[in-house]
Amino acid sequence: MAISTDMLSAFLKVAEHLSVSRAADELGVGKSVVSKRVAQLETAVKATLFSRSTRQVALTSAGEAYLEFARRALLEVSGAEERLRDLRAQLSGQIRITAPVSWGQRVLAPRLPEFLRLHPGIEIELQLADRLLDLGRERIDLALRWTSLPAPELHAQVVAQVDWLLVATPGYLAGAGWPQVPEALAVHPCMGYWRESADDAWALMRGDERRRVRVSSRYHVNNPESVAEAALGGLGIGLLPGYLCAAALAEGRLVRVLPDWTPQTPFGTRITAIVPPERLRLARNQALLAFLRQSLAGTPG
Repeated sequence: MAISTDMLSAFLKVAEHLSVSRAADELGVGKSVVSKRVAQLETAVKATLFSRSTRQVALTSAGEAYLEFARRALLEVSGAEERLRDLRAQLSGQIRITAPVSWGQRVLAPRLPEFLRLHPGIEIELQLADRLLDLGRERIDLALRWTSLPAPELHAQVVAQVDWLLVATPGYLAGAGWPQVPEALAVHPCMGYWRESADDAWALMRGDERRRVRVSSRYHVNNPESVAEAALGGLGIGLLPGYLCAAALAEGRLVRVLPDWTPQTPFGTRITAIVPPERLRLARNQALLAFLRQSLAGTPG
C-alpha cells in the first residue's frame, strides 16, 4: 500500500496530541477517518505505531522512530507542491503553439510580438502547419484549429470568428458577368482551398435556403494565400476567408460575389484554442489565452 500525505498527517496529529479526537478536530475529519488513516499507515510500514487503551494513546518505540521521518516526508511533499504552484504561477518559460499556416501568418503571428513585449520572461515556439499535430508527442501547449469540436478530454475556447466570402476583381466580373444566383457559379472558373475532387462542390446558404453547386477551375491549389493571389490576378471567383481579402475589399481591388449567400466550408467559421488539461494549469498558457481572446475580439473575418 502506498503511503499518502493524509496518512502521515493523521499520524503526526495523533502523535502531537496523543488523542484521536483532538487530531480529528484539527484535521476537520471524523475520528473514524483518523483511526482508519493511522491503521493504513501501520499496514504500509508493517509496524504498530501507537499503543491504545480506553483512556490514552501512546507512541510505541516504532512510532517514536518513525516520527521524525514522517515529519521530514510531509515537509518534502509540501515543499514540492509549493514549488509546483510557484512554477505554474510564474509568467516565464516556453510556450509551444501550432496554428494553420495562412491564419497563423496573417492573423496570429502579427500579434505575438506584443505578447512577448508584455512578458519578457516567456519564449514562444510557433509551428505553422495545416496538418493536425499530435499535441502530446509534439509537446504542444496550445493548438489553434479550425474546429469547435475537439476531443472531449481537451480544453477548448473559441478565440476568433472567420467569415468565408466569394470574391472577384471588378475587371473579371465586367468581362465575365456577375453571377445572380448560386447556380451561375457553374459557368465561372472558381477557386478555393483544394484538396480533393469533393472540394469542387460548393455549398451556400441564405437563411434556411441551401444550395449546392458543382464548380470547376483550371487552377487547383491547397493554399488559400495562392487562391487570393489568383483571384486578385483576375483568374476567376475565389472562395476565401475574410482575413485574406478584407484589405483588398476595402481598397476596391476585390468585390463580393453573391453577398446575400454565405459559403459553407469544411473548416467552419471558428478558430478554437485547444489546450491539454495539464498545460492549462500553467499561468503562462492562461495568460496567452486571455491575451488572444482580447486581441482577436472584433478581428475582421
